[in-house]
Amino acid sequence: MVRSPSSPAWSLHRARLASFDHAYAVAVQRKTHGGRDQFILATGDALQPYRITSRRPSNGDTVLAVIR
Repeated sequence: MVRSPSSPAWSLHRARLASFDHAYAVAVQRKTHGGRDQFILATGDALQPYRITSRRPSNGDTVLAVIR
């Protein structure tokens, strides 16, 4: 049985995956395995509030953390 995206369990899972703590943990893993600096950016999107990239952010991006 597949749960609906609006179900409470889905919302809790989504909230955990979309948290800053999760983004930070993923960025640390990517840095550890790939060796490149990782940037955590604010997106302004409620469904995906953070984005991780190894590319240098542009001037308009809001950088929340850098994993070196």
